[in-house]
This record gives sequence, structure tokens and C-alpha cells, in this order.
Amino acid sequence: MAVPVAVREKAWWRSLLRFLAIAGPGTIVMFADTEAGSITTAATSGAQFGMKLLLLQLLLIVPLYVVQEMTVRLGTVTGKGHARLIRERYGLGWAWVSLGTMLVTNVAALITEFAGIAGAARIFGLSPNLLVLTAAALLIAVILTASYKRAEAFALALCLLELLFFPAAWAAHPSLHTIVGEGIFGGQPLGNGAYLLLIASNIGAVIMPWMIFYQQSATVDKGLTADDLPYARLDTAFGAVVTQGIMCAVVIATAATLYVHHVQVSDAAHAALALVPLVGRFAGVAFGAALIGASMLGAFVVALATAWAFGEAFEWNCSLNDSCLKAKRFYGLYIACVAIAAAVVLIPNLPLVQLTVNVEAFNGFVLPIVLGFLLFLVNDPAILGERRNTLPANAVTFTLAGVIVALGAWMGIATLLHPGG
Repeated sequence: MAVPVAVREKAWWRSLLRFLAIAGPGTIVMFADTEAGSITTAATSGAQFGMKLLLLQLLLIVPLYVVQEMTVRLGTVTGKGHARLIRERYGLGWAWVSLGTMLVTNVAALITEFAGIAGAARIFGLSPNLLVLTAAALLIAVILTASYKRAEAFALALCLLELLFFPAAWAAHPSLHTIVGEGIFGGQPLGNGAYLLLIASNIGAVIMPWMIFYQQSATVDKGLTADDLPYARLDTAFGAVVTQGIMCAVVIATAATLYVHHVQVSDAAHAALALVPLVGRFAGVAFGAALIGASMLGAFVVALATAWAFGEAFEWNCSLNDSCLKAKRFYGLYIACVAIAAAVVLIPNLPLVQLTVNVEAFNGFVLPIVLGFLLFLVNDPAILGERRNTLPANAVTFTLAGVIVALGAWMGIATLLHPGG
């Protein structure tokens, strides 16, 4: 018997409402993946090689989803954050290995986010110091509301700001023929060392160590359970598609303008400024506003991932729904991370661009440790039971992880040995 249309529509609306209630952690962490360093990488890709790296951005949707889906599964099934699972399963010593490497990369990543904010200030003719201090104050204020829902709403608002990369790309008037012919089906200059380094840079930047900690902790703090797993996976898939769409938009915007006019860029803010004389102020302003949103979202997620991880490992009160007095160490660590990173960026004559490059390089060395813990946890029958990885899933995951780790490490070594390019 056919199901009445009214019944089908009602079921569809129920599913949509449930998805909207569950969505958040996956979308936020994926949008945060397009932070200042990633945007710089995409802008450089477009400015140097036109549309050539578009296909790679689309292909990276798969490993991005596969890795983050494992964190969703761990969080919803166990109800525990990543750092807590590592300590419970492998002991405090291994937890310190995980936390120590994460802390170094996270503080460094936070500095790059505030560097992105400082750079974006030039687009609007603002004082970099003033914008950095304002951003830091806002990031601290929103966390002190002691509400997961308010913090998530703030992060989602920053996600919306990132969508301005799309009209910036549209304003560049790219050729559809060029996008498809060169970006999707065009030849690849694989004999070019600079091109190979950009491939490694894009792949190495697609999975950040802090993403794994953040999404699992956010899933737990939001109260999602195994029953919510299908919708949490959909949230993650949606975020993976849109965030790589943003990377494509940045490549297209710079390829259609800067590449055509042989303009090279040093960072994302420089790319936005270079767009203005070529396609008008709207594109530059939209690009700059989106860069501020991406940098602030990245800073928010990285600082929160750090505070959650240490809170879980050392059994502090570490929920965003806890008051500041109840979770003093959790909030204190978050505020310290934001304040230290902002203070470092305020140091005069700091080589912010080179610092950003070195942070991305270091991520290539740390990623094997983070992915190693993730794969051990997701294959442990005592943790996930029947929801642990299957043999086919492991074959795909280990292959993807191997490629990401190898290219990320190669990018790190190449960048550190030849920092000038």
C-alpha cells in the first residue's frame, strides 16, 4: 500500500527537525578546517597554478569525512571525549604524549588564526592590534556565558560569515569552461616541484590534529548518543562538502584574477587586497570578512579543543554548561590559550607569514600520532563493540591515513629545509 503524501511530508519534516537539532559539531569543525592557514594554501594554489588544484579539493572530501566520522562514532557510542578515552585505555603516560603534541600544535595554530585576523584588518583600513584585541575579547566573552547552545550559535554564525567566499569567487567572473576543462579534467603538472609541494600542503592541511579532539568532545558535550549517529554522520558529511566547496571558491577567485594577471600572494589577506584593483572592492571586502570569520572560528575551535582535551584527561569539570566557578581550570585554560596567542601576534615585526607556514609543516609531523590513537581506539572491540571498524573500512582508512601522513610529513620536511619555497 502506498504511503499517503501527507504522511511522507510529515516524516520528512520530523527528520529535518531532528537533523537540525543534532547538527552542529560536524558542521562547525569542518568550517573551522578552512582557517587562516588553509585559506592561504588555497589562495596560493589558485594564484600559482590557476584551476589545476580544484580536482584535489573535491577528492579531499572523502578522507576528511572518513577520519571525522570515526570521531563521531567514538563520541556518540561511548559518551566520552578523545583524551578521556586515551587515558582510560592506555594510561596517563600515553595521554601526555597525545596532549603534549596537541598543545604545541594548538598554541601555534592559534597564533596563525590571530595572524589571519591581523592581516584582514588591512583590508578594512583598521588597526591590526585593535582588531586582534577585539576578536580575543569576543572569543573570551562568548565562552563565559556557560552555555553550550550559545557557544554553538556563535560558532555557526561565524560559519555563515565564511560563506562570503562564494560571492567573492562569483565576483571574479570565472569561466565555467576553464573551471571544468582545466580544474576537473585538465592535465596535472606533476613534474613541477612547487606544484607537488602544494598538493602535499593541501592534503596535509585537510586533517588537523585539533579537529579530532574538538568534534568528539563537542558531540559528548551536546549530549548526542548512539541513536543520533546517523544524523551526526550527515552533519559531518554536510560540513565536509561545504568546507571543500569553500576551498574551491578561494582557488577559483584567485585563479580567475591573480593567476591571470601573474600576481603572487604571501597570505590570504594579501590575496584579498590584490583582488580589489582587479575585480572591485566588493570581492576584496567579502573575501576579507570571510577570512575574519574563518580565523575567529578556527581560534574558537582550537582553544576549546585544547581546554576540553586537558579537562577530560585530568577529570576536570569541562562542560560548556558548567559555570565559570565550577569549571575554573577548563575556562582558565581556554582564556589563557586565546590571550597568549593574541599577545604573541601583537609583538612588533613578528614574521607572521613564515610562522603560518612552519605551523602547517609541524602538523605533518604530529598527525601520525593523532591518527594512530584514533585508529587504535576505533578498532578496539572493548570500546566500540560491533560498531568498530570493519576490515574493508580499515583498508580504506589506513590507506587514506597513510597518504595523508606521508604527504604531510614530506610537506613538513620540504618546508623546513626550504622555507623560501
